[in-house]
Amino acid sequence: MFAFATADKRTDYLRVLRAFDHARTHYVVLLHAADVADTLTRIGQPALSAAEITPLLDQLHHWGVLERSYDGSRAATLAEYRNRHFVYQFSRLGYQAFRAVRDVLALRLDDAALSRLALPDLLADLHRLAEANGRGDGELIYRTLRRLDATLSDMAARASQFYLTLGDLVRTTEITPEAFLARKDALLTHMREFGSDLARYAPKLASAIADVEESGIRDLLERAAIADERLFLTVSEREADWAQRWTGLTQWFVASPDGPSESDRLREGTMAAISAVLSLLRRVTETRRGGVSRESQLRHLAGWFAGAPTEDAAHALFQAVFDLGRPRHLSTVHPDADVVPESRSWWDAPPVEISRTLAETGKPAAAGAPGRVQRNEASIRRLRDAQLAAQRARAEAARSLATGGAYDRVLGEEETDVLLGLLTAALTARVPVSGVVRASTGSENGVRLTLSPNEESTTVETARGRLHLDRLRVSVQ
Repeated sequence: MFAFATADKRTDYLRVLRAFDHARTHYVVLLHAADVADTLTRIGQPALSAAEITPLLDQLHHWGVLERSYDGSRAATLAEYRNRHFVYQFSRLGYQAFRAVRDVLALRLDDAALSRLALPDLLADLHRLAEANGRGDGELIYRTLRRLDATLSDMAARASQFYLTLGDLVRTTEITPEAFLARKDALLTHMREFGSDLARYAPKLASAIADVEESGIRDLLERAAIADERLFLTVSEREADWAQRWTGLTQWFVASPDGPSESDRLREGTMAAISAVLSLLRRVTETRRGGVSRESQLRHLAGWFAGAPTEDAAHALFQAVFDLGRPRHLSTVHPDADVVPESRSWWDAPPVEISRTLAETGKPAAAGAPGRVQRNEASIRRLRDAQLAAQRARAEAARSLATGGAYDRVLGEEETDVLLGLLTAALTARVPVSGVVRASTGSENGVRLTLSPNEESTTVETARGRLHLDRLRVSVQ
């Protein structure tokens, strides 16, 4: 299906498919070879004749990208009718394949950004959804749910692309210090603002989701399914689809007993990304201060090569620096696997006899397969169980903290960790307005902490010691 993107005439194939895509936007589905040529001329693509386009269309039909049918209406004579013309249109899978290739070619790395402006829209749509469900307005419910689903999908896609690009930036060794230092302030400010907005809006969004569910979630899904315009699905299938999407939306902002919500994971990932960027900034700054970088090392090495007295000396320098001449590692196993197993390192294993052809050309008659990866499923399962137990213990500590409160008792180790995490989120969300710091909140594992000003300082007894809050009081629910 994607062969057109790697074929010898891939540029011509893409031009032809762009013509079909342009005609599709004007509600024209069936195209003849002459129509494709006219469309290419009209949209400013390099011109191709109908005779050149016809074999391209036949090959695209052979790959399954286009569907072909007869068109006898173009015949002006009996001979032309007997040799009827073909018309082409996108196949269903072919159109999706073309869109995938088009999206890859049009992708720009500078488009990756965290969508913090989507959070107020999500909150407003959830309030609007609860009101529409109370009035029984099915069409408004359907439009609002579609908008919520599109906004959340775009937010998740942007976050994934942003952290993928950020990971490439942090891991690369070819980063230019000037390019990074010119954007470091904007990058750190962008991530801090997103983390602050996410911590501030997450409790509000969870509360709005609870209001929607209290208004009657089954009625809401039923009304949305009835107003849904997808004709090829039954009402029950539409209702099941919207129920699945609503479950995914709630998992984004409402924590479950099995673990934190997606917004909590995203906030933790943002904090970890800020630490990684700061580490990269420190590394770049130290590199500039020391004057040693990959570029300076290569320039110094090039000076050595240029100053080599003889060609043999240059070859010796190349061998010492890059050491690409030896050894030649070959994938060959010992005849007796019980004596020398495949998992043993070649540093410890005895040498194995190989053929002269394999040593000289590197092409054996039957190439040996690489060694099998040794997987310790028991250790993986043990680590997974330990991770789930830690998540359950943290969720239980959060529920215990919400039930018993933070004062008049000594908090345990897990409760202290939960309290410190909630305090971090709440303190991050505090914004001074006109010289007055108002109350702020933070949430984790379904527990909400409210940090409000108090006339006197308060003290929380924990297993690690006393935590003094300067003119602040916390309430956990």
